Amino acid sequence: MNIITEVQGTKFFEKQLARVPDHIRQKVMLWIFLVENEGIDQVSKSKGYHDEPLKGVRYGQRSVRINRSYRLIYRVIEGKILIELLEIHKHDY
Repeated sequence: MNIITEVQGTKFFEKQLARVPDHIRQKVMLWIFLVENEGIDQVSKSKGYHDEPLKGVRYGQRSVRINRSYRLIYRVIEGKILIELLEIHKHDY
């Protein structure tokens, strides 16, 4: 049985995505494609994305690394298999 995962971006996320470099946008779109086709459980196991839960004020949200500088913040909404993309930003190390 193949469960369809719906991925939605917030308006804030969509604005941010329009501003990032093309190669980052392409990697985000690849992540979305993989999640929609393989499911978040399978994609989150990929070590390349470093999928991890966040703490503090971001408790309940998760982060994936798009590259060394950019992270994608998302949350899984219970009751539905719906992933809400919250933001993408350049991460300072």
